Amino acid sequence: MQQRSWGAFRIHYNRLVCVEIRSRRRDTGLILSGSNTEQAAAANRAMILAAIHRGAPISRTELAHQSRLTKQAVTRIVDRLLDEGLVMEARRRHGLRGQPAIELEIDPEGVFSVGANIDRDHLTIVAVDAAGTVRGRIHHERRFLLPDDFAGLMADALSSFRRRRVIEEARLAGIGLAIPDWLGEVKVVGFPSEYRQWVGYDVRGALEAISDHPVFIDNDANAAALGEIEYGLGTEIGSFFYILANACLGGSLVIDGVRHKGASGIGGEIGWLPVVFDDGPFAGSTQPLGEMFSLFILFDYLERNGIKAKTPGDLLNLDNAGRGRVSRWLRKISIKLAQAIVDIGMIVDPEGVLIGGRFPVRLIDELLVYVHEEITRLGARAPSVHRAAGSEDAAALGAAAIPLAHRLGLPSAEPGQRFRNPISSRQSQDPVTVA
Repeated sequence: MQQRSWGAFRIHYNRLVCVEIRSRRRDTGLILSGSNTEQAAAANRAMILAAIHRGAPISRTELAHQSRLTKQAVTRIVDRLLDEGLVMEARRRHGLRGQPAIELEIDPEGVFSVGANIDRDHLTIVAVDAAGTVRGRIHHERRFLLPDDFAGLMADALSSFRRRRVIEEARLAGIGLAIPDWLGEVKVVGFPSEYRQWVGYDVRGALEAISDHPVFIDNDANAAALGEIEYGLGTEIGSFFYILANACLGGSLVIDGVRHKGASGIGGEIGWLPVVFDDGPFAGSTQPLGEMFSLFILFDYLERNGIKAKTPGDLLNLDNAGRGRVSRWLRKISIKLAQAIVDIGMIVDPEGVLIGGRFPVRLIDELLVYVHEEITRLGARAPSVHRAAGSEDAAALGAAAIPLAHRLGLPSAEPGQRFRNPISSRQSQDPVTVA
């Protein structure tokens, strides 16, 4: 696991990480000065910090061996990181010959981050420490929250975190936001006309107006995948496709530990994958997978069958008849989802497909059973399918991981997140129908 993560990091810094001024290199004619030397030092520092983040507990000797830096160089870098409060000496490793090695870990108190996920049915805000542990969580189960209300609730959450000393202001790395693209344009079940206020809304400006800290923005599925890279199954498998099942359906592709967004930045949009109707008046025609599989689609299906459910929690409190309806729906959806997973396997060949989001864990597990059964029935070769570790708060936790990645210099940090705004099509006159 550590070797894969280390390899991905070295590729990310392939022009800098191997640069160190050593006497044994003088005969190569390599001369570094000025900004080049500073860049090399910064890259080596980021490499060591990322190695501690991914490989802790880890000793200075192990860092030197993995990085190919000298023990003295590693010691200097680690001493600076200790002074900055980003890492800590956790314990001595006993049982080996010689003096016990001191193990290094990321100091949880060294840096904090706030992450938020806004969607058509909720707003979740979390505060995490440098180890990714949630220190505070504020959740609003509200449908079609308007922009001004969102900004007000974000300001209240930040004030609450400060007042309760959940975060240390001076060590706050920034605010991460996970938000669906085309939020005010994709017409879903119950879409109110005023929700189009999100079209062209300056969400970055709104967050920068309530905080002096950096703001980072990414698509909700990409953020959820990032959380999985840093804290979930992504620490064990290098390449996977993440399916985010929330109010709508989204996806993100991860290759060798790095998200792959495609040429236009919208790669992974599995909700638009065309699938075929098997029965009914539209048999033989196609529609997007996102029109068959999402929380809003399930709620609408239950309502049309006389069953009231408006939130994920409601799905856990249904009577036997309601649970039976949900199971039949999941089994039907599993047929289309299994085929999509087979297609993903043939095109991308990832190590696994992860399903996460706001569906209750019990329902995701039931769905996975049906998907596995369908793949077996098809006799198809497909990637392994797993429930994502992040689940309900996946996108919010991923959003919180973004400022941490930038502060710690991790390979998952993307410069564009510091300037990105949600994708919006001001030219469209009517919302795009997907549900």
